Amino acid sequence: MKSDYIQETFGNIDIYLFDQLAKGTYDECNAILDAGCGTGRNLFYFLKSGAEVFGIDQNPEAISQLRSLASQFSHINAEENFKVSAVEKLPFEPERFDLVISSAVLHFAENLEHFKAMLDSMWGVLKPGGYFFCRLASDIGIESLVQFMGNGRYILPDGSERFLVNQEMLLRLTKSLGGKLHEPIKTTNVQGLRSMTTWCVRKAL
Repeated sequence: MKSDYIQETFGNIDIYLFDQLAKGTYDECNAILDAGCGTGRNLFYFLKSGAEVFGIDQNPEAISQLRSLASQFSHINAEENFKVSAVEKLPFEPERFDLVISSAVLHFAENLEHFKAMLDSMWGVLKPGGYFFCRLASDIGIESLVQFMGNGRYILPDGSERFLVNQEMLLRLTKSLGGKLHEPIKTTNVQGLRSMTTWCVRKAL
């Protein structure tokens, strides 16, 4: 069945990252980092494709599981490529990657300074011309439903507390980073309980 093929090829990938793959956006990306990778649900396709894949996460158990998965691929050094690390302190040289993935990570920032530190760290390891794929919580469409707690953090209608961005902030950051949107900013409103925004940026050459 078609659904079986998709699962076998792409695994449990973020649908919005799958959208970029379907469009061929990342066809020329050979060095890929998932910053906050968890157990690697967004890396299965890239591992199978033969790309040079890296990941970091603060959860040692998640990294252990990802290393086990990646060890099936002979071109990957699982111990070296997947490490326990904080996003704001990435253990990689500057301008190393063609694609940096940040899926459901930045909204765990403790405050604006922490958010900027994580973003600057990821942007710093991205090559000129490289792509930054980011999914994060925002207040877009639920502005009147969130409660501001200070330091950029809000209580969402679902009861969770997150660091939230808005469209104006993302546009401002895109410009200040020296990037350009290669997709419009898109937001999914989940029954008024939370909003998840997809922010796709390309770094200037």
